Amino acid sequence: MKPVRIILTIIAAAAFAAAGGGVWFVRSLGPVPVLADTDLSTQVLDRNGRLLRAYATPDGRWRLPVTVFDVDPRFIEMLQIYEDRRFRNHAGVDPLAMSRAAWQFLASARVISGGSTLTMQVARLLEPRAERTLGAKLRQIVRALEIERNMSKDEVLGLYLTLAPYGGNLEGIRAASLAYFGKEPKKLSLAEAALLVALPQSPELRRPDRSATVARAARDRVLDRIAKAGRVPADEVAFAKLEVVVAGRRPMPALAPHASDQTVAALPKQKLHRLTIDAALQKNLEDLARERAKALGPNISVAIIAVDNASGEVLARVASADYFDERRAGQVDMTDALRSPGSALKPFIYGLAFEDGIAHPETLIEDRPVRYGAYAPENFDMTFQGTVTTRRALQMSLNVPAVSLLDGVGASRLNARIAQAGGTLMLPKGEAPGLAMALGGLGIKLSDLTMLYVGLARGGNAVSLVERITSAEPAAPRRLLDPVASWYLGNILVGTPPPENAAGGRIAFKTGTSYGYRDAWSVGFDGKRTIGVWVGRPDGAPVAGLVGRVAAAPILFDVFARLGQPAAPLQHAPRGAVFSTSAKLPPPLRHFRPNGVVASDSASPPLRIMFPPNNARLELTTFEGKTDPLALKITGGVEPLTVLVNGAPTAARVDRRTLFVDPDGPGFLRLTVIDARGAADSVMVRLQ
Repeated sequence: MKPVRIILTIIAAAAFAAAGGGVWFVRSLGPVPVLADTDLSTQVLDRNGRLLRAYATPDGRWRLPVTVFDVDPRFIEMLQIYEDRRFRNHAGVDPLAMSRAAWQFLASARVISGGSTLTMQVARLLEPRAERTLGAKLRQIVRALEIERNMSKDEVLGLYLTLAPYGGNLEGIRAASLAYFGKEPKKLSLAEAALLVALPQSPELRRPDRSATVARAARDRVLDRIAKAGRVPADEVAFAKLEVVVAGRRPMPALAPHASDQTVAALPKQKLHRLTIDAALQKNLEDLARERAKALGPNISVAIIAVDNASGEVLARVASADYFDERRAGQVDMTDALRSPGSALKPFIYGLAFEDGIAHPETLIEDRPVRYGAYAPENFDMTFQGTVTTRRALQMSLNVPAVSLLDGVGASRLNARIAQAGGTLMLPKGEAPGLAMALGGLGIKLSDLTMLYVGLARGGNAVSLVERITSAEPAAPRRLLDPVASWYLGNILVGTPPPENAAGGRIAFKTGTSYGYRDAWSVGFDGKRTIGVWVGRPDGAPVAGLVGRVAAAPILFDVFARLGQPAAPLQHAPRGAVFSTSAKLPPPLRHFRPNGVVASDSASPPLRIMFPPNNARLELTTFEGKTDPLALKITGGVEPLTVLVNGAPTAARVDRRTLFVDPDGPGFLRLTVIDARGAADSVMVRLQ
C-alpha cells in the first residue's frame, strides 16, 4: 500500500500545484479589458440616426461601433457557420473545435483549421499581441471564459463586429461595409456578406482594393461552405458568385461637413453627436449646389439652408458648393459669412410700415426720382414705374418705394427690430443705420436672413435656428412683426413673378443682388419649410451678371421641388387683416408720400461713385493667370459715362449702372467717372 500512497500523494501534489499555478496565471492577467469610447471613431448622426460623417481615431483607424441589430441577420448566420458553429452553445471555448484542430495539426504537421472561437478572437482583439505562443493561447482561453461570464452572446458578437480587421485602417464590419460598398451592413447582398466573413482571417492578403482575385476566391469558399450547410439555395449561391468584387475603396461619408466639424469642435470629448439635419435631403442639396456652382462658372460657390418652420430645426445646411474644392474655397462656411443682402431685407421694411399703419398692401406709393439730401436712390433697371401699390412695389423689388418707406419707419428702428428678433446686421465701420440699408448697405449671414424669413412664415414670431439635438428646452420665440403684417408680406411675396420655367403662386419668396454683383440671394417659404440660398464668390470678387433672380431663385425653386412634397399652404389670414382696394382704404392709407425732395422727371441726381468707397483696400483675384475685373457702382449723372484710370481714359464694360474695369495690377489707383454734362466723381483705392 505504501507505493500506492506515494503515487497518490504525487498526483495530488501535482494537481494542487497545477491549480495553484492556474490561479496565479489568471490573477496575473489583471482585469478583463474593455472597449473604451476613446478607442472608437467619433460619429455625427442625422435626425433619424443615419451617419452623416465619421472621424478616424487618433491613431488613424476607422472603428465604428456596431451591434448585431445593425447587421444583416444573414451575415450573422454565415459568420457563425464559417467561424464558430457552436457559438451559441459553448462558454467561450469549444473543446471539440480545439481537439479537432490539435489532431489535424499532429496528423499533418501544419495548421488545417483553427480552434479559436469568436469569443477567443474577441479576447485577442481586445489585447492585441504579436506572439503566437502557447502562453498567448492560454491567455485567450482564460479571457474568453471571463468575457462570456460577464457578457451576453449578442454583446460578444457586437465586440467582434466592431473590432475585426478588414484591411488597412478598417476595423469592424461597419467601416468595411461603408469603405468597400458604400452602404450600411444591414443592406449587404449575399456576395458582399460572404466577402466580409472571409476578410478578417487574412485581411491584408484578401483586401479587395489590392487583390480582387484573392478576395473573390476567399468569398467563394465562404459561399461554398454556406451552400454545403444547406442554408442558402444552390442557385442563389451560384448567382452570388457572379457578382463582381469591388476593386477599390470609397471615401467615408462626409455629409454636412461644416456642421459636423463645428459640432465636434464644440464638444471634442463626445463621441456621438446627433444633428437635426436629414441625411437624404442633405445629400440631395449638396449634389444640387455642386451642379449649379459648376454651371454658373469658376470660383463660384453656393450655400443653402433648409429649415422646419414649426421648430426652427435645420433640415439641411450646405455651406459651400464642394467642401474639398479649394478653388471655390470649399471649407469656408458661407452660411456664416457676412455678405450684403441687396434687396432681401425689403420685406421687413414693408412689414414695419404695415405694422405702424402708414401703409397697406394696396396703398399707392410713388416710384419717381426722389432725393434725400445727397442720396438719390435708383431702381435696378434705371427706370421708374410711376404710381404703384406697395404690393406691386415689393413684388417688383423697386428701390425708391423701399427707401421711402424706410425713411418713414426709421432705419434705426429696423435695425433694432431685427436685433430683437435675433438677427445681426453689420454696418460699415463708423456708420449709423441709414437709408442705404434698404438696398443692402450692410452685412448679414445667410443663417440669420433665413431665420428672419422663418419668423415671417410663423406669423411674426422668430425662433433661433436649431442644429444640434439636445435635451435643453427650446428658446422662447421673439417678436419680429405682428401677425397681420407678417401675413400681408406672405400674401404679397407668394405673388412675386417666379424665375423662368418655374410655377408661381406656390411659395413666398424674395431675391436680392448686392452692389457690384458680388452676392445673389433668394429666400422663400411655404407653410412648412423655409429655404435660403446664396450664390457668389467666397472671396467677394464681382461676377458680371450675377443677379438673385437669375442665379439664386432657380436654385430656390429646385430645392422646394426636391423636398419631395407639394408646397404647403401659407397661414390663414389672422384677425385684423384688412381686405380692400386702394380707393376704399381710409384716407391716410390711400397714398403714401415720401419725405424726400421729389425731383422732376427731367432732373438728374448728382453723379456719384457708390462703390468702391474712397481710400478702400481691395483684394485682387485671379483665375488662370487673368485678373478679375474691378466693379464700380455708379448713381446719378447723365449717360454716357467715361471712366478714367489714373487720369487716362479706359474701356469699361457697362451692366446697368455698374462699370467693370480691368486693372493692370496691384498698387494705388485713382478712378474717375465723368458724365455727359461734365460732372465727375473720383475715388482713390489700393489694390493688393
